[in-house]
This record gives sequence, structure tokens and C-alpha cells, in this order.
Amino acid sequence: MPITRTATSYYGLTYVEHAERDFREMIDHGCTTVILAVTEFDVDFWYPNIPRIVEAAKKLGLHVLIDPWGIGKYFGGEQVSLFLQNNTENRQVSAFTGEKLNAACFNTPSFRDYFRRTCLKLAKCGADGFFWDEPHYALPKAYASITGGAGEDWACRCPVCQREFERYFGYPMPKLMTDDVKVFRWREAMKVLEDTSRAIKELDRKQEITCCVHATINSYYVCEQRGYDDWDAVAACPWFDVFSTTIINWDLPMAFFESITRRTVEAARKHGKQSERWLMGYYKQPQDFAQIDQVVDLYQRLGVDRIASWTYRGGYGTSVGAPDALKLWDGIGASYRRVLGR
Repeated sequence: MPITRTATSYYGLTYVEHAERDFREMIDHGCTTVILAVTEFDVDFWYPNIPRIVEAAKKLGLHVLIDPWGIGKYFGGEQVSLFLQNNTENRQVSAFTGEKLNAACFNTPSFRDYFRRTCLKLAKCGADGFFWDEPHYALPKAYASITGGAGEDWACRCPVCQREFERYFGYPMPKLMTDDVKVFRWREAMKVLEDTSRAIKELDRKQEITCCVHATINSYYVCEQRGYDDWDAVAACPWFDVFSTTIINWDLPMAFFESITRRTVEAARKHGKQSERWLMGYYKQPQDFAQIDQVVDLYQRLGVDRIASWTYRGGYGTSVGAPDALKLWDGIGASYRRVLGR
């Protein structure tokens, strides 16, 4: 099957005339979709311009998705969170130390209400849908463990999570990562996205929803336990249209790219969803830019429906820009145009 959509993310949510110029550049680089990285500050301060920017992108023929970027630090992203600033008690908590972490607990009613209200407000901006960007439980800092991965500590064990766990299982929430804890975390992690996705679809059934989870092996080695580790359960969600797995560093072997891609496509097809894979278009770049075409060809050969890159212009001018950001952007654009036959 051919790749049907090519996307890039975009931070420039300020003035419409500037965004329109950037959208034209994206189209010249073979992009069919723009993922607008909308921060909590954008919603609070720049909201009047967001519908206008969406309209400008759609007039040029771009498919437009909204990414509530870094919201509550529950989604991926470098941005700060107004929710955390204004709600100091609704944070995830380390299971081992009881430390409050720099991430909202998305199991608390206050954050779930905030997330739903924010997304329903953005759903009225005229975009084609939403992009759930690496939702995750926070990972407390710890030394690596061969059998665990990034560390044995985990989150969240706040009072709300403890109360809900005991109500569900009938005994106090343990400090160790048991099978019951894993089941609880998976269940609650899906609930927040399912509830908001359902509300968006009820507002406008044409809204398309992509859920992008971390691309980890989750076996003997490298097991981060971010809460969305059961890809089958994520892809099965009836409110999601696209199952996506996130960026892989260019330095990793092609066998890893192939393994992640096969699993992504299999999970998506099993549940009748579109599949999406990503290119690293910021911070790092391949030693040989020919690798861009190699990875895109791999994605196409294995049946990926959509490809995306983070971010516009290779992050040029930002602290996470690639060393040769514009060259990387041009390389991705050339690969996009080739795969679309342009």
C-alpha cells in the first residue's frame, strides 16, 4: 500500500501571514499534513489567531491536526505547563520516594476536566483532528536496570491513584511494580484519552484522532513502563483513527527500525486503523543523509500508511535544532516528494 500522508509538526502559532508563508514551504517540501503544536500558553494567550492559522493551512490544501503539546507535561514536549503552575498538588508522585514530579497526574479529576475543556475548545478551531503526542506516566530519575530499563521507580502513586487502586482491587496500592499495578496504570492511562476522544467525536464525528506512543521494545531490555506499553490495547480504542509510534534515533540499527515498524503496522491493521511512523527531524541527523530514503523505503515496504517528521525546518534556530537543520529539512522534503511521486 502507498504512503498516503506526509506530515511535519509546527510551533509558529503567532501571526497568520507568517504561518501562511511557512505552510507554503511545507507544501514545497512534500508535506500534506501540518501538526500544530499548540501549548497551554497558546490557548491562553494566542487563541484568537489559532482558528485563523488553521483556516490558512486548509485553504492551501493542508490536512490540519492539533497537538496539545506538552499539556500538563503528560504529553511530550519541551513546553512549560500552566496547569502545573496553577495546580501544585495535582502532580504525579514517585512510588519509592513520595516525591512530587514535574508532571500532572492525569488520573485526577481536576486534570481530566482541564484536558477535556481545553481540547473541546480547540475542537472548535476548524482543524481536521487531534494528535495525542507521546502520552505517558512520568519516569522518576534512577539508575538503569537490565531487567527493568530506565529504573525500578515508577509513577504515579499519588493519593488519587492509591484511592482508585484500592477501590478497584480491594487492597492498598503497593510500592513495587506488580502485575496489578501495571493493569491499573494501563486502564487509567487509556481512560483519560478515551473520555476526551469520545467527547471530541460527539462534538464533531468527522474529527480524526491519532494516538502516538513511545517506540520501545518492552521485553527483557528497555522497558520504560510509560502506561501505553500494551500497543494492542491502544490500537483497539474505538475513538482512535490512526495508531502511531514515535521517533527512533538515526544511530540505532535498521533492525530496530524494522522491528518497531512491523509491530506498528500489525497492531494498526489488526484493529482496522491507519498506521504512522516518524522521522527524527530535529536534534540528531543521520551520518549519511541517504539514510532518510532508506528508512522511508522501509516504512513503505512494510505497509505504513502515513509518515511524519518532528519538526519544521529541522528545528532550525531552536535549542533542539539538528546540526545541519535546513539540510535535514531539505532531505526529508526530497524524500516526501519522491514517495508521493511529485
